[in-house]
Amino acid sequence: MSRTPLLSSSIGRRVRRLWRQYGIFWLGAIAVGLVAVFYARLIDFGYNAFLELQNRHRWLTLLLTPAVAAASVWLTRRYFRGAEGSGIPQVIATLHSNTSASGARLLTFRLLLGKIAVSFLAILGGFTIGREGPTVQVGAALMFNLRRLYPRSNALIERQLVLAGAAAGLSAAFNTPLAGIVFAIEELTRSFEARASGVLITAIIIAGIIALGLNGNYTYFGTIDIGAHFPNLLAVAVVITGIVTGIAGGVFGWLLLNTSRWIPAPLRRLNEERPVAFAALCGLAIAVIGLVSGGTTFGSGYSEARGLLYGTEHLSVFYPLLKFASMVGSYLPGIPGGIFAPSLSIGAGFGNVLHMIFSDMQLPMLIALAMVGYLAAVTQSPITSFVIVMEMINGHALVISLMATALVSSRISALFAPPLYEALSARYLTPPTPAATDQTASATEPATPRAEAKE
Repeated sequence: MSRTPLLSSSIGRRVRRLWRQYGIFWLGAIAVGLVAVFYARLIDFGYNAFLELQNRHRWLTLLLTPAVAAASVWLTRRYFRGAEGSGIPQVIATLHSNTSASGARLLTFRLLLGKIAVSFLAILGGFTIGREGPTVQVGAALMFNLRRLYPRSNALIERQLVLAGAAAGLSAAFNTPLAGIVFAIEELTRSFEARASGVLITAIIIAGIIALGLNGNYTYFGTIDIGAHFPNLLAVAVVITGIVTGIAGGVFGWLLLNTSRWIPAPLRRLNEERPVAFAALCGLAIAVIGLVSGGTTFGSGYSEARGLLYGTEHLSVFYPLLKFASMVGSYLPGIPGGIFAPSLSIGAGFGNVLHMIFSDMQLPMLIALAMVGYLAAVTQSPITSFVIVMEMINGHALVISLMATALVSSRISALFAPPLYEALSARYLTPPTPAATDQTASATEPATPRAEAKE
């Protein structure tokens, strides 16, 4: 008779232990998958609404985009400080400082809602932003706040939650589970500790299953057919593509990290004293660029990149430069939004231009190389970049070429600027002082030197 209460007590303790070890992570991964799908559909809905309006009233964007920029910056600075930009620097800062304190500042439910709401507003204005970086911060915030379900949470648990949520967010956003794992190792931690993390992999798998269940089995850009025979000039194309995209990506990083060296002093003062007006000016520039490009530079650039890959889109040779300028203008004011998808689109544009030199090569092959090259140059995370693109296009036959291009471009980019996300994370390592608060929300040069993210 006395064994029954003891047995029940033992089972209860085992269930509670399993719940703390696995159940909370699984619950968080399910939530990340659901929110990632909802967010993706929300952004698609917003951009389609913008396109419909832009097609009907082409010149209205000259008013709409500046107004949306001003409103987005005002909302971000007034209510959602810490939600600006991609969101990946915030996650890196949380992982490389006191996770509990930084997470309480940068991974709150308020910032989660603000990230989604303001980036949705920005895409309604046609800004050149992606949803993948924000999904990383949203995923990390969702998982971090599950620490409340632990009776005795600690720094290790909180760090695992943040890392798993961020990686699961990227995986669900792109449907790239391998990239989620590599991203956690190469970009977020810059160490090898995550390699043996079953919790991390499980979270990615569960979030991915949720996304697949709601969206179906798909690859982000579909599957390209490059055949079994590679051209003789492939090695030359890899080197040239790596150099071109490396320079372009390095210049992008330099521009964002050295604004005081190229933005005229009156505009810098305007950004410091009247950031909402500065944002409206950036919005006007984005609208003008969009009109000049025929509307191709608005939004993340997903449809343009996919169209180039499949030969259904014919873009000007100036497209990558115009998209580049629009992307800089979108990021400078500090509006929530990512740079992954726009970077892939710019890379596709460079691949289209390089096809004029390597006309004997298949266009989809050059575009794939240039996409991975530009993304690797911007992030200086070559392994993550080639794995992402490989999974996006189901391009396993190109894996060696993608790896080589990513390595070349990231090395070239490093000559211009440090890793962008790591450098931008420096501003979030310590809470901003009241006097500096109004100068920390835009995507300008970090207030502190480059953070050493080594552990």
